[in-house]
Amino acid sequence: MDFRTEVRAWLADRLTDTPTPHPRAWERELGRAGWIGIGWPGADGETYGNRRATLAEQVVWAEEYTRSTAPARMGHIGENLLAPTLILYGTEEQKRRHLPPVARGETLWCQGYSEPGAGSDLAGIRTTATPDGAGGYAVTGQKIWTSLARDADFCFVLARTDPGSTRHHGLSFLLLDMDQPGRIEVRPIRQLTGTSEFNEVFFDGARATETVGGEGDGWRVAMGLLALERGVSTLAQQIGFAEELARVVAAAVASGAAGDPVIRARLVRQWAELDTMRRHALRTLGTTGDPGAPSVAKLLWGGWHRRLGELAVEVAGEAGAVGPEPWTADRPYETDPAQHLFLFSRADTIYGGSDEIQRNIIAERVLGLPKEPR
Repeated sequence: MDFRTEVRAWLADRLTDTPTPHPRAWERELGRAGWIGIGWPGADGETYGNRRATLAEQVVWAEEYTRSTAPARMGHIGENLLAPTLILYGTEEQKRRHLPPVARGETLWCQGYSEPGAGSDLAGIRTTATPDGAGGYAVTGQKIWTSLARDADFCFVLARTDPGSTRHHGLSFLLLDMDQPGRIEVRPIRQLTGTSEFNEVFFDGARATETVGGEGDGWRVAMGLLALERGVSTLAQQIGFAEELARVVAAAVASGAAGDPVIRARLVRQWAELDTMRRHALRTLGTTGDPGAPSVAKLLWGGWHRRLGELAVEVAGEAGAVGPEPWTADRPYETDPAQHLFLFSRADTIYGGSDEIQRNIIAERVLGLPKEPR
């Protein structure tokens, strides 16, 4: 049995005629079956994950998972962001402590990067971490737009450990336990869609016991993590985009909007741009050392997805302005899939580094243009 057939068979067996499992239970199920952390290298020929896999097999797993009706993952931040970062920058002790529980689906992580008032300027960190006298740090400050913070067991936080530093100097990449009553408060953020995937997190002397990469080297580690964020998961993301585009095309055909030559041309353009993005992702997969590649990828998919959301409600016509259920004062409004796509994708060109930030990175680090005055 080849790898793709094995993946499809396992997903079909777990997802056919069975109730949707609880997200945490599903993570543990994935871990028991060896599907978390595939391809993670290890010391002395071992692996910190569950099974060996080539880069191509990792892509196959990500794509087939997205094509299936499998639940949305809760462990992707630990698996796709923290784990590769520890493999590159962590100590052997940190890898052995944190990676196996992630691979077993037992621990969930969140990412403490963005802060209020800093926008997409990651170097504008005001959260501080001071030595607590017991070998750790006391973290004080606020993070925002923190995905899965309500459910996470741990958080990796970028904080300022040198009180006299500015910009990207004097930052450290810290690991902390989220179960610290009275020291950590998580508040959900209600969005345009009516959902609350993101949160703001307040740290009031929260204890961080570990530093990745050493004190003051947080910027290098953080930048390495952002580059990892645009890896194999990008190809899986594009499978999801293709399914969304297919639904928009079907809606255009059903409503007759596809008969409009302007709409038809925009649909074709979305398809062509998505195909180009996939080819670009495949061409750059596994490459390192290109400072502009992550920014180019973010610019491509962020703008594409936002335009797809705009097209989805335009194809729906007048129905695109009406919710699926009546909205009353005591009942939150609901959205249909096209409306949800339109509203949520408004943020695609902002989160993860806005388009303006990505263009600055390309201009300064690739084209060698003068830096923006600050």
